[in-house]
Amino acid sequence: MKGKIALEEHWESPDFWATGNHNFTDADYFEKVQERLQDYEKRIEEMDQNGIQTSILSLTQPGIEGITDRKKAIELARKMNDYIAENVLSKYPNRFLAFAALPLQDPEEAAKELERAVRELGFVGGLVNGYSNIGDENTAQYLDEPQVWPFWKKVEELQVPVYLHPRIPLPNQQRIYEGYEGLLGSAWGFGVETATHAIRLILSGLFDHYPNLTIILGHLGEGLPFTLPRVEHRLRHQRPETHGKHKKSPTEYLRKNFYLTTSGVFRTQALIDTLLEVGSDRILFSVDYPYESMEEISSWFDTCPISENDRIKIGSENATKLFNLKQ
Repeated sequence: MKGKIALEEHWESPDFWATGNHNFTDADYFEKVQERLQDYEKRIEEMDQNGIQTSILSLTQPGIEGITDRKKAIELARKMNDYIAENVLSKYPNRFLAFAALPLQDPEEAAKELERAVRELGFVGGLVNGYSNIGDENTAQYLDEPQVWPFWKKVEELQVPVYLHPRIPLPNQQRIYEGYEGLLGSAWGFGVETATHAIRLILSGLFDHYPNLTIILGHLGEGLPFTLPRVEHRLRHQRPETHGKHKKSPTEYLRKNFYLTTSGVFRTQALIDTLLEVGSDRILFSVDYPYESMEEISSWFDTCPISENDRIKIGSENATKLFNLKQ
């Protein structure tokens, strides 16, 4: 399929190494990833080879969220957004869009930076790499917490989506991975961390207060299309005060307030289950480049046994509508 839009596609600045600790990753693989994070000509070449017209770029994890100093986080978020706007978006206006990096260590400053990025730089939303470190590497602020709600108020006002991207679990929560450190990142820990974070948002009452919010989850919803029905089934037996202030069933929020992308997943059975749970209008194509291969996921997506109508929706039409893009 030609004309696809991919929206979990990462970049890195030459003067801000944002990829964190990857001691569990093969060194040769990671070296090639880092080269591709900053090579936009190579990226466009691969996009052309795989029928991808547009990539929406985001600062690679852990991004601004991993900075423990509030002032530095605010300064670097602005610097990174200016960098990608000036050096990439302006140079390749027909191939790249961007999600804003945001200093959620200070939610009100994050709201201001999102507004600047959207209104002045032309960004299409924000991407948040999970929890934000506050003061030290073991202290997390999650997006459902009351102090973050002024940020969500601004998001709803701007009518742009926020992509919730994974992060490695907090260092003091990694005991279960000892001896199996390869599970910490994208193989397993990313999904567990992000799915739990998304469930916190669902149960918090956030979407009752701001019903027009839109959150994007990668990796076919971090497993939630398969696991959230079980969560919902069992919560009916839990005391109400133990699972938040939500007014609706959890799966209702998943179907109304979330979009799910194919990033890093090329499994037909999983896609079909996701289609059955949320419908083809709520799924978006993505690669997770350069951590994943455009060729590998595109060759699967372009031929997987779904209807052509659904393929076109997922590949480009849904993103075009969500981001109000020109046809």
